[in-house]
Amino acid sequence: MDIRNRHIVVIGAARSGVAVAELLQRNGAEVFVTDAGSVPEVFRNRLAKSGIPFEDGGHSERAETADFAVVSPGVPDEAPLVQHYLNAGKKVCSEIEAASWFAPNHVIAVTGSNGKTTTTSWMHHMWEAASRKSVLGGNIGTAWSEFADKTEKETDVILEVSSFQLDHIHTFRPAVSVILNITPDHLNRYQNRFENYTASKMSIMKNQKPEDVFIYNYDDPVLKEQIAGIGIRPEHPAMFSYSVNEAVERGAYIKNDEIVLKFNGKEEPLMPVSQVGLKGKHNLGNGLAAAISARVSEISNEAIRESLETFEGVEHRLELVRILNGVRWINDSKATNVNAVWFALQSVKVPTVLILGGRDKGNNYLELKDQLAEKVHTVIAIGEAQDKICDQLGDVVPYLIKADSMEDAVVTSFKKARKGEVVLLSPACASFDMFDSYEHRGEVYKNLVAKL
Repeated sequence: MDIRNRHIVVIGAARSGVAVAELLQRNGAEVFVTDAGSVPEVFRNRLAKSGIPFEDGGHSERAETADFAVVSPGVPDEAPLVQHYLNAGKKVCSEIEAASWFAPNHVIAVTGSNGKTTTTSWMHHMWEAASRKSVLGGNIGTAWSEFADKTEKETDVILEVSSFQLDHIHTFRPAVSVILNITPDHLNRYQNRFENYTASKMSIMKNQKPEDVFIYNYDDPVLKEQIAGIGIRPEHPAMFSYSVNEAVERGAYIKNDEIVLKFNGKEEPLMPVSQVGLKGKHNLGNGLAAAISARVSEISNEAIRESLETFEGVEHRLELVRILNGVRWINDSKATNVNAVWFALQSVKVPTVLILGGRDKGNNYLELKDQLAEKVHTVIAIGEAQDKICDQLGDVVPYLIKADSMEDAVVTSFKKARKGEVVLLSPACASFDMFDSYEHRGEVYKNLVAKL
């Protein structure tokens, strides 16, 4: 897309907004950045160094006069400035949409309510095992706009993509798209309508062509229903699926405790499930998704097998922090929705103290009722969601305690946990009421646990 001399406003001046502003300016656009809140100093300095004009603390008339808008993922559609552009019939684009205009690479894009970071990191590990050039970014680590126009064509781009980033895509077209699962999350951003959130996730494949690939989780009931609804047509991308429960027509599954790939109607036994390094049924599914993505990207079975055996997972996702007095302290700060906590509790086999809470996103904590009743003797509620957690779970667990801070939560957990038990930070909520990010929340937790 030729954006030379086009006047573009970027709404939101955080990591993605500043990166896309710099990208657009590098490619000849006249860029203006606006933010309703205050712009952190690190981003103010970047914008000033690049000579990009910006404002914060509100939106001036200047912010309303651009040819079109690029919106950061943290900015909701309900924001008045976004509505101004939509009502004026002007285009509103997401950051990954803008980045895609300048990227000639083979792109693998992964979305889903849970498992995105693990799966994309696992893919990156597979590419490394194959000595194949790749770069990892998007919703994980580095915004795509930071490197979209700087990456050699021969280097593959592996993206973690959130629903917010998929909102307002127009031409974004990955060579390989993956949806891991769709469970209620971020419903406060989708008019509390699950179908709106689902449509956002499904849009990852909307621009793909028959020569592209779409991969989905056959075990996920929402995805199975969505695929049945749209059907399989000649104009669609090639469809592959994976399952840990049953055989699929094309993709990956488990047969006689062995991972099997099925391509061109032929079964290819890959390796015993017991040799997969990252344990847990949900992680096995993530590994199958990564394996199909690698295979359709012409990575050898040997490299796939090596990665499945040696990948050890990602920070802040069921990460063992330490064992103290026989108690295992686990950091699962990446669990920002109820379904992720459900999977975390599924992996725990002993009595547990669960630290739960943060900024609520429309959660129904009663979805955890059976797991809590079976495994959790104490819930420690933190953050803005405290009252809602207590209202919904007060009769579910023996002890439900409010904590004013993460330090308070860790100290209380230390008092309640006994030898052979687990303390699990798995919040089910966003972090922004108390922390800068889920990473920040996890680091604070780990530092406090280390000091016990």
